[in-house]
Amino acid sequence: MLAALLVSFLGAILARFIVSRTFPHGGWVAALLPAGLFLFFLAKGASLPEVGAITETLEWVPALGISLTLRLDGFALLFVLLITGIGTLVTIYAGAYFSHSPKEEAARFLTLILLFMTAMLGTVLSDNLIVMFVFWEATSLLSFMLIGFNSHRAQARKAALQSLIVTGGGGLALFGGILLIGITLGTFSLSEVAQRAPELLASPLAVPAMILIMLGAFTKSAQLPFHFWLPQAMEAPAPASAFLHSATMVKLGVYLLARFDLIFEGIPAFGSTLVIVGSLTMLVAAVRALSTDGFKEVLAHSTVGSLGVLVMLIGLDGDYSVTALIAFIIAHALYKAALFFCAGTTIHAVGEGRLSKIGGLARRLPMTTLAAGMAAISMAGLPPTLGFITKEYLFESQLNASSGWVVVAVAVLVNAVFAAIAGVAAIRPYYLGKTRSEIKHPETLGLYLGPLVLGGLGFLFGLAPDFLVRGLIQPANDVLVGHTVDLSFSLWHGFTPMLALSATVVAFAGGLIAYWHRIHYALSLNKGLARVLGDFGFNAAFAGLLRLAERCTRFLQNGDQHRYTSTVAAAVLLIIGYGVLASGTRPLIAMTGGRFDAPSIIVLLLMCLGAFAATRTPSLLRAMIAVGVVGFGSALIFLLNGAPDVALTQFSVEVLMVLILVALLLRVPERAASTREPREKRLDILLSAGFALVVFVALAATVALPLDGRISEFYAATSYLEAHGRNVVNVVLVDYRAIDTLGEVIVVAFAAMSVWGLLRVMPRRRAAP
Repeated sequence: MLAALLVSFLGAILARFIVSRTFPHGGWVAALLPAGLFLFFLAKGASLPEVGAITETLEWVPALGISLTLRLDGFALLFVLLITGIGTLVTIYAGAYFSHSPKEEAARFLTLILLFMTAMLGTVLSDNLIVMFVFWEATSLLSFMLIGFNSHRAQARKAALQSLIVTGGGGLALFGGILLIGITLGTFSLSEVAQRAPELLASPLAVPAMILIMLGAFTKSAQLPFHFWLPQAMEAPAPASAFLHSATMVKLGVYLLARFDLIFEGIPAFGSTLVIVGSLTMLVAAVRALSTDGFKEVLAHSTVGSLGVLVMLIGLDGDYSVTALIAFIIAHALYKAALFFCAGTTIHAVGEGRLSKIGGLARRLPMTTLAAGMAAISMAGLPPTLGFITKEYLFESQLNASSGWVVVAVAVLVNAVFAAIAGVAAIRPYYLGKTRSEIKHPETLGLYLGPLVLGGLGFLFGLAPDFLVRGLIQPANDVLVGHTVDLSFSLWHGFTPMLALSATVVAFAGGLIAYWHRIHYALSLNKGLARVLGDFGFNAAFAGLLRLAERCTRFLQNGDQHRYTSTVAAAVLLIIGYGVLASGTRPLIAMTGGRFDAPSIIVLLLMCLGAFAATRTPSLLRAMIAVGVVGFGSALIFLLNGAPDVALTQFSVEVLMVLILVALLLRVPERAASTREPREKRLDILLSAGFALVVFVALAATVALPLDGRISEFYAATSYLEAHGRNVVNVVLVDYRAIDTLGEVIVVAFAAMSVWGLLRVMPRRRAAP
């Protein structure tokens, strides 16, 4: 599996060059990578019933307990096959979608999609929580790039930034929860954490860890109050919407919550919070979907609601909810990815994304129309599709749970809205109305293959679910439940309460479809509701943060060098002063133990005179020379104390600094010294004297500390034998601390290049005539 992950990453990098060479058929060639990975993991999954889980480990940072451990069990296999299977169809679709675009654009998009697939695989396969977090953040960054792919559009840039802020902030919360778990148990292994769950729950850090992990999952899966970013992310090209924002990435939060369900089930607030948040998200998404006119946006809001359903199912008790969760993950990935494909093809063909502006496309887009109808039937939960079976299990899990009829009522209402959306998506663009514009991009095999396959699988798994149950649902169910439960799916269960609820949903959905325009018109007029349920809160908070940052910048970066220096000196005075006071009498002992000879005292007095002269002279040139006296005095002190190499370095630096600064000052016109109030001057004197005194005492206290001579002895003993150098200081700089020295050189070089670049772009002043 480690090799497969490496191949996926390298293949994604090479895809940019391969797609450019094989354009416009690069999508078919690039699809060989996810297709090969799908077959590889399918073969791996065949052995899971015998071994239970397959684990591979590569040590990464063993000192911190971080290892690249990949673990394939039944639940991970479910996500891996969805990622690679739908990823294959998305790659083919993307190649056809960008066939009329520049080949560089198609190559860049397919590279990002395949890199995203790699990050997704790493997330669901990682058994080490730190490694999982790394891949988790990689999905956020790649999602940002894909949402903002059309960077020339301001709305795309805004949506990309919004998604990055929300999911990135949630990632930080998740990282905090992971660290709390690591602190408590001393391990980051997810499988070991699950085994030691009672030990974790006994810790006072369990609840904070749970809250932080839930926050990370809620942001990723667009749960209330972070639901707004997903519909905005529809600015991404259609292939990205089908892959990231319906089938895979947004389900990562669900994946994480399902993994931690067995761990946090001993905390009652965990399940109840998930039920409440999931139910509220479902309701908000249903209202927003009814008030939206965009084809992709309607599907996006229904995706948010579906994610709410999944989160709610995790929070419900009982084994039925786990089975419903797994079945709904599969069914939703199949029909929603297919509908996003169809929406992308339709919008791509006519150049219009509003449902009220498109229609009558059944004859001009026949295969897309067929695929949309098949996917919509599954989304509506009608037989004989997997969506119908899933809905039956959904209602059965709610009826058997202890949450009461409120959750059932919410589920019926929301499922009715979803069924209505499916009807509108399948009927409105293709059978009703008429689109005046011409077909700009006709449907091709690459555009309708994916939705047809996914729509057909929804029917196939509905008619013959046993293969799906044995191969995917049963192994994943056993992992999440913690024991083996015999499962059996069938289309007909007799006349049951679940069938009655399904019939109620269909009837209610029919009424919504009949009055869709009236409901949509009434809700769209309520701008206040749209603002409250949309991203108004995020925009207000973000704008407030920018205003706060602007005020802080104006206060801190006001162009007054005197204030900058005073602020830094005051901060150092307070921090070091506190440390000096806390050290007690140690600085006094150090000062009384010092020995000074006559030459050192003379040099120190000259340095003090130089420093005093620099503060009193009104001329910048004289002040610079006086400061140079202090620097040269420091070099003499080094020389008198047996450090000629350090003294030589100090001499060189001082000569260069004085020459460079004096040369610059000679080119600067003389200005009168700024007049300052006597009170300000007194404050400056006190601050300077206090700063100097505190630094002096702190250095004296440092000298009083007992030093470990083993390090200096090691350098002295090995500098000549191992580094072949007699000058220990030079050997330390260029051998033992070579990386540090290289870093310092790079910083100086970058600073020099930055200054040089600024000087080049600065407008040259014209010489006076």
